[in-house]
Amino acid sequence: MKIAVFPGSFDPITIGHESIIKRAIPLFDKIIVAIGKNNEKTSYFSIEKRIQWIKETFIEHPSVEVCEYSGLTIDFCKEINARYILRGLRTSADFEFERSIGQVNKQMHPEIETIFLLTLPEHTHLASSIVRDVHRNGGDAQQFVPKAIKLD
Repeated sequence: MKIAVFPGSFDPITIGHESIIKRAIPLFDKIIVAIGKNNEKTSYFSIEKRIQWIKETFIEHPSVEVCEYSGLTIDFCKEINARYILRGLRTSADFEFERSIGQVNKQMHPEIETIFLLTLPEHTHLASSIVRDVHRNGGDAQQFVPKAIKLD
């Protein structure tokens, strides 16, 4: 079974994330959207809310699951027998950052591949941090998140 892990904070999930996942569905038997727990970062939205939103977004796609994890993504992949890490690339800076992580992961666990999908041009500007900032300051962030999500 081809299992991919799509790791991130998803604080919140954006239409860019949604697009990457939907485009990857035909490539894998299962995609696990893995919300990384980072004790050194304070989340804007609760983990429960983020899990709920992702479940609602992909309710019609049973091959997409969501969970939380802590520690190294590569170790989480090994633990659940995932052979692929899925990453979206918006910019060349994203590529350089993700390439470095991918190479370290490959050295640690050569059997796990990192797969990059390019973000659609219309989503290149989107980042969860921007969506949070718009929301925090009273702007209309709804247009940047999947339709299933209703931001409070």
